[in-house]
Amino acid sequence: MPRHLGLSGKLLVFTLAFVLLAEILIIVPSIAAFRLNWLSDRLAAARTAALVLDAAPEGMISPELTRELLDSVGAITVAMKRDNTRRLLASTDMPPEVDHHADVRDVSPWQAATEAFDTLLARDGRVIRAVGTAPRGDGFIEIVLSETPLRKAMLRFARNIALVSLVIAALTGALVYLGLAWMFVRPMRRLTQRMIAFRDNPSAAPPRPGAADRLDEIGQAERELTLMQRQIADTLQQKNHLAALGLAVSKINHDLRNLLASVQLISDRLADIRDPAVQRFAPKLEAALDRAISYCQQTLAYGRAQEPEPERQMIPLAPLVAEVRDTLGLGPEEEASIGWVESIERGLSVDADPDQLFRVLLNLSRNALEALSGRAPNDPDRDQIRITGRREGATVVIEVADTGPGVPERARAHLFEPFQGSARRGGTGLGLVIASELMKAHGGDIELVPGTMGATFQIRVPDRPVDLDAHRARRAQG
Repeated sequence: MPRHLGLSGKLLVFTLAFVLLAEILIIVPSIAAFRLNWLSDRLAAARTAALVLDAAPEGMISPELTRELLDSVGAITVAMKRDNTRRLLASTDMPPEVDHHADVRDVSPWQAATEAFDTLLARDGRVIRAVGTAPRGDGFIEIVLSETPLRKAMLRFARNIALVSLVIAALTGALVYLGLAWMFVRPMRRLTQRMIAFRDNPSAAPPRPGAADRLDEIGQAERELTLMQRQIADTLQQKNHLAALGLAVSKINHDLRNLLASVQLISDRLADIRDPAVQRFAPKLEAALDRAISYCQQTLAYGRAQEPEPERQMIPLAPLVAEVRDTLGLGPEEEASIGWVESIERGLSVDADPDQLFRVLLNLSRNALEALSGRAPNDPDRDQIRITGRREGATVVIEVADTGPGVPERARAHLFEPFQGSARRGGTGLGLVIASELMKAHGGDIELVPGTMGATFQIRVPDRPVDLDAHRARRAQG
């Protein structure tokens, strides 16, 4: 079949081919049955003539009457076999030589079809011998006749049935084609046009989901296409949002870094002041400024969806958690309205990048602090942030939990997707995305623990595999 044919053309070709095949399967048995019926009619007339000829005394029927009987049958000779005796009842002066034999008493469908084609392709003037049941059921009756009248009758019948079949095939094919084109080709063309239009303008709003009323596969395809278009449009909108965010951050990055550098100079001068309170807070201020400047330098890298590789080392977890607490202003020297509870194994160390792990814990703790602050006035005995840490084999498990209202159900499905997982009004939803990306860079993960009071996030940081050969070499050198 030509490849340039569209779906409509292919459907038309297949419809015509199958209808014509069905007509052929009908015409061939019909012609075969017509041939058998024609011969059976001649044999029935021969049986009637045989009764007359068999009942009349020998020599009582004149040659003229015999010829009239043979002409009425359309035969050249009529013979009958009964009780192992074969008798010639009527014949012309010189019986011709028989070219073909046809027994209509027991004929299979395949044999009837092949003999019908043999008759249609036969030459004019061929003589056949037809055998049928005798008048009283015992023996058989046979006639010899010219096949030419049978062939002509079969050709007329084949022409008539072919014309009728072609008309029926044309009407049936047209109705089937129109029905299939209306039910399938037209919806497929509509789907194709929607795909082309979406390819040309992906930002265009697609139809609402469930717009297709059909309940079959075509309707399901239309609904799935609509949902896919909406998802792609939402994804493109998020990508545009991220691109706009990256552009805006790149514009303010330079100025913000300069401002932080100026503040860092001021903090260096504060370190020279001998006041005890200043001496206590100056190192924390310097550490916070160093991290802020580092974050500004890494902002463009995150805008390219690429974080720097973690510089992992074994670090004690407790001091890092204490630094997170001080950054949030929940240190022991402050009278905070939100409680801070730590439960970390003694001497627990984690194989991680200290700055990146600090960012993860700070993001999770700040989210917990904002969730609890929404229930003001707060009570430190009721509103608490709890951080636990333990080692499970070669993995350090850290949990950051709060006693707040928990994560809403609508935010759980897209918790780690940009601009989708924020549970508070005005949030960007980037904190958890950044935390998840940093943990994956460590070979670990972060997940929301279900079935807990408030929100509990579990962080798993596996240790790096140890190269035993290199470890033995270092010990040998030591």
